[in-house]
Amino acid sequence: MTSQDSLLKNLSVILSLCAVLSACATGQSGSTKESSSTGNAAQATPTTSPHRFRLQAMQAGPGENLPSVQLTQDTMFRFLSAEIAEQRGDWEYAFVNMLQAARETGDPRLARRAAEIAIGARQKTEALAAIKLWREISPHSDDAIQLQLGMALMEGDFADARPILEDRLKSAKAPMLPATILQVQRLLSRTADKAAALQLLDEVLAPYPQLQETHLALAQAAYGAGDSTRAVREARTALSMAPKSELAVLTLAQVQPDKNEALKTLSDYLKANPKSREVRLAYARFLVEEKRFDAARAEFTILLKEQPGDLTVLYAMGLLAAQHNDLNGAEKYLGAYVKGLAAQPDDERDPTQALLILSQIAEQRGDTAAALKWLEQVPAGAPQSWLLAQIKRAQLMAKSGDLDGARRVLHEAKTEDKEEALQLIVAEAQILREANHAQEGLDLLDAALKNYPDNVDLLYDHAMMAEKLNRLDVMESSLRRIIQLDPKNQNAYNALGYSLAERNLRLDEAQSLVEKAHELAPNDPFIIDSLGWVQFRRGNLKEAETLLRRAYRMRPDPEIAAHLGEVLWALGQRDDARKLWREASNKDPKNDTLKSTLGRLQVHL
Repeated sequence: MTSQDSLLKNLSVILSLCAVLSACATGQSGSTKESSSTGNAAQATPTTSPHRFRLQAMQAGPGENLPSVQLTQDTMFRFLSAEIAEQRGDWEYAFVNMLQAARETGDPRLARRAAEIAIGARQKTEALAAIKLWREISPHSDDAIQLQLGMALMEGDFADARPILEDRLKSAKAPMLPATILQVQRLLSRTADKAAALQLLDEVLAPYPQLQETHLALAQAAYGAGDSTRAVREARTALSMAPKSELAVLTLAQVQPDKNEALKTLSDYLKANPKSREVRLAYARFLVEEKRFDAARAEFTILLKEQPGDLTVLYAMGLLAAQHNDLNGAEKYLGAYVKGLAAQPDDERDPTQALLILSQIAEQRGDTAAALKWLEQVPAGAPQSWLLAQIKRAQLMAKSGDLDGARRVLHEAKTEDKEEALQLIVAEAQILREANHAQEGLDLLDAALKNYPDNVDLLYDHAMMAEKLNRLDVMESSLRRIIQLDPKNQNAYNALGYSLAERNLRLDEAQSLVEKAHELAPNDPFIIDSLGWVQFRRGNLKEAETLLRRAYRMRPDPEIAAHLGEVLWALGQRDDARKLWREASNKDPKNDTLKSTLGRLQVHL
């Protein structure tokens, strides 16, 4: 994206702030005034179409007067042809004719329309020319001034912006001046050159040193410019002018570079003002950021006692409880959060994360019905989270024996996005594999690979599905294709090497493949497990034991335990092997590798 594109794309943000600034300065709502007399021009215009800029619908903005001129046939033709051209995508013809019509009539509405055509086409030079004409026609137009200000700030033309901002501040009524000062700072914070914005703010706020808001605004601007010393000084000045000001103490805490000092600032304030809810909330959030979770929970508990239904606090308490593995607490607070949000919907809040955690807690307790209930409430408005929720629903349904229902959930979760479609295919294949419907899974992946022949995830799942069916040629073909596409894919090297070692085939090649995987990912416990298993197959029992013990320390997984146990069994350490297998069986009694090992060795735990 070019700098010009960026300027025009972000102009709407600046304009919205300018509109608020205008309202603050005047103390009015910002609604436009209707012109009392539109002359012959308004009478001659045709009935309005759906386009809001037909002459009859175009009203004068604040500070504008419409000209009393005869609407000629030529001017009407320019106006209508420009509108039609813009509809057809010919911005240049539309702009030239609209601008010419504005010059001929001196009508500010037409100049405004020309500016909007140029902005819509992302043509900065033309937009500025139209705004200049608009200002010439109507020097006191609030809308034209705001648009000129927005363009000047987005372009970094602070010299052009300065007199406009100064005029806004001077014309602000006394009760509205503090708010106007803060709005000016917010407006300047959107600009790219933070140092220049700070300098401009210094200049336009020079006449108002007696106002606390001046120093708050300068603190924020200095913070944005990276001048923490100035930011802290200005914030301290603001706080000294109003020691009980929540905004001042929050600003000071925000700009202090030392977070411990910021925490002390908030803590000291709360000692003197214990009822300050906003400051306590900020203090609790600071504690979370510093990973002082117990202290944060204590502060959130105080807040919750004061307002038991506060959704922000309920959510925070739920997340902190989950962080501490307090499942009862997490379920209590997050459940209350979801219930409260359902009773009073808020577009600024999203229940998705809470619902996913509640589902996970229910699953850990073995309550599949409750887990599914929470997942069903995930809103479709968050596409990626919603898709993951559907995949999880399907997995839970399949585990509970409802394979058809699980597949139906995935089929109904239709998407036009390629990556999401692939996620659904992979999820269905994994469900089929775990349900021992490997041939159906292989057929599904075969069909998917016709559409996505070089997708690494599909190829890997295809290889694993083929291995389950003992289709070693298919497995090897898919894994080697992954290595060809992605030479640094450690999982492909490891899977192929382990599969060969598992079958006691081509052990030299198996070792070479697994060593390559280990070179790419030296701290992966499953690859270290494969290295140990290759050594076991080669008869190097002590080396195998060392590698497998290392892998198990890193990740006490039942599959690694099965391998280590078999090595210990072969070394004659049978009591240690049984103990290890019992631990693994308690974790995952259905683990295929563990069951196969115990069956082959005829061991009963």
